[in-house]
Amino acid sequence: MTAPTIVSVADVSKRFTLHRHKSLKERIVNRGTEKAHREDFWALRDISLEIPSGSTVGLVGHNGSGKSTLLKVIGGIIEPSSGTVKRRGRMAALLELGAGFHPDLTGRENVYLNAAILGLTQKEIDRYFDAIVNFSGIEAFIDTQVKFYSSGMYVRLAFAVAVHVNPDLLLVDEVLAVGDEPFQAKCMDKIEEFQREGRTIVVVSHSAAQVARLCDRVVVMNHGQMIFDGQPADGLHVLRFGYDEQRRIDALGEELALGSGSQNPARITDLSIVSEQPADKKSIASGDDMAISFSYELTKSHPPLVAEISIETPEGEPIYRLSTVDMTAQIPNTAGQHVVDFAFSRVPLGIGEYSLRGNLETRDGISLDRSVSSSPFSVTGKVPSTGYLTMDVEVATRSDLLNSAG
Repeated sequence: MTAPTIVSVADVSKRFTLHRHKSLKERIVNRGTEKAHREDFWALRDISLEIPSGSTVGLVGHNGSGKSTLLKVIGGIIEPSSGTVKRRGRMAALLELGAGFHPDLTGRENVYLNAAILGLTQKEIDRYFDAIVNFSGIEAFIDTQVKFYSSGMYVRLAFAVAVHVNPDLLLVDEVLAVGDEPFQAKCMDKIEEFQREGRTIVVVSHSAAQVARLCDRVVVMNHGQMIFDGQPADGLHVLRFGYDEQRRIDALGEELALGSGSQNPARITDLSIVSEQPADKKSIASGDDMAISFSYELTKSHPPLVAEISIETPEGEPIYRLSTVDMTAQIPNTAGQHVVDFAFSRVPLGIGEYSLRGNLETRDGISLDRSVSSSPFSVTGKVPSTGYLTMDVEVATRSDLLNSAG
């Protein structure tokens, strides 16, 4: 059964006007030519997004990509220049440090003010007040004006209020990066509790580990446009490598123009572990041999090519990378379908989940095709160790020797 949509973003764009005047005096002097000193900046371009109830969506991208602007549009903090945003249910937002706090009011007064803005009644705030203050951990300062609070205290109190108003939709913008480690862990635990309760969360974060842990979906933003929407590991991979790869592909120009309809003249058709298991269930035992099949198709002959594979963590972080040029191996570069087999002996990967990715490029380092979607596999083992590496180990005790020496 498909979950109902809690947020619907349709063809949303947001334009800001940048003024090139450096001072009020310049604006007055150049009043007649003001249009020439203005420039439109599009923070968002034609964004469409459906967020179902109960999902956790991560908005990621480099600084200036538009992710925080999109979050504010979703939250109704700013209005889009065009397009529509529809929401339902109670919403709580942590969009800026101390947003909604009045510096001259005490922490206690700001709790009542913020909770009332978020839709709680006086009786509800009275009932939740002790829990809010206890969660924030700043009981000793609750009757101090918040202008004397540190940034960590701001976030503690703001987050405590937001999660105690029982929101159907929680918007979080990077504020979890502020505060000490124990409080961050408490926030993560609370968000995971929300997930178990079926609440919807949209989070902006620069932490790949945080996104991979919390999110079941990732949207990658770049220059105000949505360039990816899908699985977290794939989205984080695009964030790390997608921008540079797109620039390299564009640099090919007419040489790699799609001459045969929309088919890429060089494309990876399959990358997976050789196994009888289904594609999403493939596994190997730690220490066993492993075979990887790299299939690709060329619609025309190319200069000498390189096939590269990488093994990545669930967060999309490469932990092993190998190419045919490293092995001084030549691979076919004529038109047709080809397969490169990589055979590994006694694979030392630790127990856990991993994914495969491939890259097909020229000897000059120009990428012709890179697998955006990962090929998942798992590693099992007899010794329940943790980490990305397994090692043969023996354990012995020497208490008798130590006692005799003493």
